[in-house]
Amino acid sequence: MRNYVNIILIIVINYSFASDQVPAPEQKHPILLTNCTIHPVSSEEIRGGSILFEKGIITGVARRMVNWPENTEIIDLKGKHVYPGMIAAASVIGLTEIGAVAVTRDFSERGEVNPNVRAEVAYNPDSEIIPVTRSNGITLAHSCPTGGIISGTSAIMMLDGWTWEKATLKAPAGLHINWPNMGAVRYRRYRVSEEDAAKRREETLKKLDSAFDEARRYLLAKQADTGSGIIQHNKDLRWEAMVPVLKKEVPVFMHAGEIRQIISAVEWANRQNVKIVIVGGYDAWRVADLLKKYEIPVIYEGVNSLPRRRWEDFDTPFTAPLKMYEAGLKYCISMGTGGASNHRNTPYEASKAASYGLPKEEALKSVTLYPAEILGIADRVGSLEKGKDATLIITDGDPLEITTQVEQIYIQGKTIDMSDHHKGLYAKYKEKYLQLGKTE
Repeated sequence: MRNYVNIILIIVINYSFASDQVPAPEQKHPILLTNCTIHPVSSEEIRGGSILFEKGIITGVARRMVNWPENTEIIDLKGKHVYPGMIAAASVIGLTEIGAVAVTRDFSERGEVNPNVRAEVAYNPDSEIIPVTRSNGITLAHSCPTGGIISGTSAIMMLDGWTWEKATLKAPAGLHINWPNMGAVRYRRYRVSEEDAAKRREETLKKLDSAFDEARRYLLAKQADTGSGIIQHNKDLRWEAMVPVLKKEVPVFMHAGEIRQIISAVEWANRQNVKIVIVGGYDAWRVADLLKKYEIPVIYEGVNSLPRRRWEDFDTPFTAPLKMYEAGLKYCISMGTGGASNHRNTPYEASKAASYGLPKEEALKSVTLYPAEILGIADRVGSLEKGKDATLIITDGDPLEITTQVEQIYIQGKTIDMSDHHKGLYAKYKEKYLQLGKTE
């Protein structure tokens, strides 16, 4: 009886929190956007330019388009701006809905070593968070598992699609590891002594090394298979998921923020001979030489946040991207994996960094081209170039400014429904005051 009640509860909650938007159909005919300012990001802006895309792919970007197919839909943007879609570089979008409702939290599995967890399979394309996030110009999300020591593999998801299969742009994107604390923790409601922290750290690293040793033995057994049709080893989904990491086909996304965590994680990665990307990276700028030496990128989380130490300047998080830029590090900016609902504010993380010295062009790249490069999808998205996906946004101004409106989005050439829950509430309560005779 209890299981029956739980199933009914899950169905009711999922229905209550599901978006009623209809995913867009595939692009049926060529579309030409004209009379607009195009911001390719990878090159200089084009004023009064045109961009043509067909079957979801950009086929032309020019100041003046001369030739286009006969059945092309021509849209005069009347001076509007066209940018590549922004990317939420580290998120749990599609993996959670309401933090307080356990059945909507699919980003963390039981157990500490779960490399076989696949984020794309748990992705909910009907999440109400997706259209709200998308309305502010975010078209792609790197959806990441976050639980345990080895959390599983992440995926790059397009914020439109009937199913997770249709929404997936790339999977796996990489394996996620939570690096242990390197010292005492002294939060108001959570404290760990130096002794306990050291003990936990040793236990965690033993489990981590053991998992990678086991995965390597599995890979050796797999490679030893002669192909004779005789199965020489048992297939294990945990270690199978780690094979691309051991072959350096995908990186390890190492969640580490504090300076000792980052240094320790880099040493471990060198010992294990795997590629890593630092996620979080609060102190990354303090060890810029080390990260630059080993060509380790950083997904920096939480520009618009408070300093973590009493002795730090108030603007320490605000200026970190500038310091990484000046040090020549490969980096990008993200809201972080602490929640899904705030990723609609991704452009304002970049604009905060810009207001504290990061060049405006760099700030824009930090949420478009740079995350695409770090995530291994720059051949398809991140900039507006011939041959890339027609994943772009149309705005009435600079998307990093809070007053700018995103008027239309295309994802792989598909015309996206721009309605969302927030806009629905706005229209509802606007009507309320119109009925009361209050028009201002």
